[in-house]
Amino acid sequence: MTEVEIKRLPHGEDLPLPVYETAGAAGMDLRAAEDATLKPGERRLMATGIAIAVPEGFEAQVRPRSGLAVKHGITVLNAPGTIDCDYRGEVKVPLINHGQQSFVIARGDRIAQLVVAPVTRIGWKEVEVLENTPRGASGFGSSGSR
Repeated sequence: MTEVEIKRLPHGEDLPLPVYETAGAAGMDLRAAEDATLKPGERRLMATGIAIAVPEGFEAQVRPRSGLAVKHGITVLNAPGTIDCDYRGEVKVPLINHGQQSFVIARGDRIAQLVVAPVTRIGWKEVEVLENTPRGASGFGSSGSR
């Protein structure tokens, strides 16, 4: 198991730390450290009350919670958002309300998921021609309908 250092910030001291809710869960729920109401179409950067030190060779991804997205139209902008290993500030979640009604967020509500994953670093090798494949340069729907 990889250990990740976490710091509770003053406005998040009484909130539970993120945990895996089931044995098979890939992500841990992030909680709001503030109250907010998101009107339809509104965006807001939500505080979580934690800061983390992602180990070198890893990233933390902030992803939407499927239940909020399906039931209420609440999702994470730029999902998945990346927290780099050299960032030490507060984890914040950029939420948007795609729903038809205002959505109330109470302090402590689960608003997103956090997934820690390995990062592969690459080097570029510039070439004149790329190896051909059966698909070639076809994209954006070229592999079939639906």
